[in-house]
Amino acid sequence: MTVLDQLIKSLSRLPGIGAKSAARLAYYFIQADRESNRSLAGQISEIKEKIFTCSVCGSYTETDPCPICTDSTRDTTLICVVEHPQDVLTIEASGSYDGLFHVLNGAISPLDGIGPEQLAIGSLIERIKAHTFSEIILATNPTEEGDTTALYISHILKNSELRITRLASGLPIGGDLEYADRITLARSMRGRIRLNG
Repeated sequence: MTVLDQLIKSLSRLPGIGAKSAARLAYYFIQADRESNRSLAGQISEIKEKIFTCSVCGSYTETDPCPICTDSTRDTTLICVVEHPQDVLTIEASGSYDGLFHVLNGAISPLDGIGPEQLAIGSLIERIKAHTFSEIILATNPTEEGDTTALYISHILKNSELRITRLASGLPIGGDLEYADRITLARSMRGRIRLNG
């Protein structure tokens, strides 16, 4: 196996990268200057040394606690629960939320052997007991596993004074009904809002 074949094989293991995309990337690296390739290789090798999870929220960071947890301008009465650290970045990029986060590191999936014990649900409960939150936003993915996780957490917290909310789900902006799948359409129907007051 040639060096090029090995690179293509390695690149095709990346999420969302198939064999054709991996080959395109490999040929790009052949044509790129050495300094660009060295710089990229250095950044990839350093990432495991410099980035780790925040001891408070579980998001990726280079400082502990992370900049979100230490930001005094954020609304500390809100906590948004997400499945993965990259979900924090997605929500932050929307500019629509200014509270705190808690990363579960997955979702309950009995078929995959993932139960509540394998997730950061215990540390979430500890944070809720130690702080004065008014609302917990369950921003797990709109999947069977995400729904199960949200229901499990809401069940644990049912006797608390917390307002427990779930992200709305349904039709995307600019989407056509004819292209919506049945599950998305059903969620949209259940989550419809009143327009006349």
